[in-house]
Amino acid sequence: MRFQMMGRCLGVAAALLLGSFPAVQAQTAPAKRAPTKAAPASTMVLEPRAMELLKATSEKLASAKALSFTAVASYEYPSKLGPPILYTVRHDVAMRRPDRLRVIIPGDGPASEFYYDGKAIMAYAPAENLVAVADAPPSIDGALAEAYKLADIYYPFTDLLVADPYKALVDGAILAFYIGPSGVVGGVKTEMVAWANKDVFLQIWIGAEDKLPRRVRAVYRNDPARLRHELDLSNWQVDSVIADEAFGSSAAKAAQPMSFKRPATPPAVKPIVKPIEKPGAKPAAKATP
Repeated sequence: MRFQMMGRCLGVAAALLLGSFPAVQAQTAPAKRAPTKAAPASTMVLEPRAMELLKATSEKLASAKALSFTAVASYEYPSKLGPPILYTVRHDVAMRRPDRLRVIIPGDGPASEFYYDGKAIMAYAPAENLVAVADAPPSIDGALAEAYKLADIYYPFTDLLVADPYKALVDGAILAFYIGPSGVVGGVKTEMVAWANKDVFLQIWIGAEDKLPRRVRAVYRNDPARLRHELDLSNWQVDSVIADEAFGSSAAKAAQPMSFKRPATPPAVKPIVKPIEKPGAKPAAKATP
């Protein structure tokens, strides 16, 4: 995922990771005080309880011979007016170790289907009836890496599918702490954990009983807008029987072939900057041509 007592704990942790906020200047000069010693600098910690929960959910995922679940990703994206717009994408996922994967995206946005059968990856656009096929290594990790290399195909739940989720989750960790219990996410009791590396701050909801992840929320350090990314995970099925036929599509195989290629980068959105006029103020005079 290269793919929190909320209030104070989350604020402190976010400030530690994302940088300190500028102090608010008082309107009048404060009274003179005797010099005080500087407060000791806060240190990043990896709390054992938080790391144990992350390890437990990783082991649950890694030990599963088959998994299926629904992942709804929500992304904030800048609008021309300034405040971000929220987009959501649903993924219906089925995976069977060591070399089978299916990801169906019914919408919003363009529908797509991704299949991996142990030998090749296939990306299918049903509305356009186009399909791209390429050879892939004999592992889910290798297939996902190949899809990213060829066409920037990346899923926000990729770290949950790899052979070693714990390594993917804790790689470069500089902060991890236990927040507390929750009973409102996914209809189950969960334990909340905060985690961060130098690039991203995450809050993760982990099932108290089944140790399955139910929600992941991320803010990226280098994003000046502090846009939020959220992943809701539901409909978990662990070690259910998934037939070989699920990892292919006759419609996709019959579609018009095209090559894998990286998508075009959309232009950056520039916000509309308009001065706020005071009530009763005369409109600014237009410049003479």
